[in-house]
Amino acid sequence: MTTEPRGEHGHGQPVTPRAAATWVARRLRDAGFRALFAGGCVRDALLGLEPADHDVATDATPDAVRRVFPRAIGVGEAFGVMLVRHGGRTVEVATFRADGSYADGRRPDAVRFSDDREDALRRDFTVNGLFEDPESGEIIDHVGGRADLAAGILRAIGDPDARLAEDRLRALRAVRFAARFALAVEPATEAAVRRVAHDLRAVSRERIGNELRRMLAHPTRARAVELVEGLGLAPAVLLEPACAVDLARVAALPPGAPFEEALAAWMLGRPHDGRTAPSSAGDIPHADDARARCLAWREALVLSNDETEALVAVLGMRARIVERWASADRALRKRMASAPGFGGACALLAAEGQGIADRVASDLPPLCAEGLRPAPLVTGDDLVALGLSPGPRFKTVLDAVYDLQLNGALAGRVEALEAAKSLGTP
Repeated sequence: MTTEPRGEHGHGQPVTPRAAATWVARRLRDAGFRALFAGGCVRDALLGLEPADHDVATDATPDAVRRVFPRAIGVGEAFGVMLVRHGGRTVEVATFRADGSYADGRRPDAVRFSDDREDALRRDFTVNGLFEDPESGEIIDHVGGRADLAAGILRAIGDPDARLAEDRLRALRAVRFAARFALAVEPATEAAVRRVAHDLRAVSRERIGNELRRMLAHPTRARAVELVEGLGLAPAVLLEPACAVDLARVAALPPGAPFEEALAAWMLGRPHDGRTAPSSAGDIPHADDARARCLAWREALVLSNDETEALVAVLGMRARIVERWASADRALRKRMASAPGFGGACALLAAEGQGIADRVASDLPPLCAEGLRPAPLVTGDDLVALGLSPGPRFKTVLDAVYDLQLNGALAGRVEALEAAKSLGTP
C-alpha cells in the first residue's frame, strides 16, 4: 500500500482542503470504491465561494475505509463517518447511507449503507444534496439542487415536514442557509418551518446557541435575525414572546462585528414587554435589568461565562457613554475607553446613528496619544512608605491620585507622592 506523504499528522506544509480530499477520493477509487465530494463544498463551489473543507462520500463501508487508511479515526462508525488525515488536513469520509426513523428528533435510529442517490434523498435541503466527481468535475444531482441554487431557492428534499421532523434544528439551519446564500425559502418549506417552530423548545439549548453563533458571526446576520423573527422561531430560540422588532442596529453593524455585539444589537431591538418595538436609539436599560436579561439569554442560548460578561459589558458601557461621556473629564473618559465593552458599545452607538458616537470618535485619538492606561505613579507600597496605614482608604487615595495623573495634573512622581500624602492625611 502506498505510504501517506510527508505532511500527514502535521509534518511539512499543509495542502489545500480540496487537494487533501482529492487525494483521499483517489485512494478510495484505486481500491475499487466510488468516491465523490458531497454537500456544502459542492454548493459553495457552484456559488463561486471557497469551501472551508471538502467532505467525501463513498460506497466503502467504515471497515473498508480503515483498510485503505489504517490511521482513520471513527467518529460515528454506526452512521458511516470516518476521519482521514492527509497533508495537515482532516477529511470527513462518510459511507453512502439511507436513514431510518428519527425517534429523538435529531439522529436516525438506524442507518442502511446504500448508494449516492439514497444518500442525497436523506439530506436536508436540495442545495446541500449535490455531489461532484473529483476527477471530472461532473455535478451529480438527484434532487434538483443545482436548479434551485441557480434560481436562488432553498427547498427541503422530499416532504418538508418529514425533513424537519427528523431534526427540528433544520428549521434554524434553513434560516442560516437562506441568509448566508441569499436564498428565498420555498413556500412549502417555509410553511413547514413555521409549523415546527414551537417544537424547537425540545431541541438542545446548546445546539440552538451554536446555530445562533454561526448566524450572528456572519455579515448576513441581519437577514438571519429577520427570518428568525419573521418565521416565528424567536420565541422558542430566545424563550421570549413574539414581538415587533427593530433590526436597524443589527443591519448597521460592521461586517466583522463579534457575536456578542450582534447579540446586544438584537437584544436592544427587542422590547422587554414583548409588545412595542423600541426606536433605533432605544431607551437605556437599567444596569440590573440589562444583566438579568443577559442571564436569561445565557440560559436560552447556553452562552459561556466570557460571552455573558462581554454582553453585559457592552450594554453597560453603552449606557455609561450615553449618560456620562459628554460631561466626563479626561480621567473618566480614559477609564471608560480602557474598560471592557467600550469598543462594542461604540459600535452599537454608531449603528444607532447617535451623535455621541461621533463625539467619542473625535475625542478618542488625543486620549489614546496620551495613553489610556499608563502605569500608576503611586502604588500601595508607596502609601505604606509614606506612613499610611493599610485599609479601605488606600483604594480611595490611589484612585484619586491616578485620576490626577490621567487628567495630566501631575508633573511626575514627586508631585504624585505629595498628592498622595496630602490626600491620605486625616
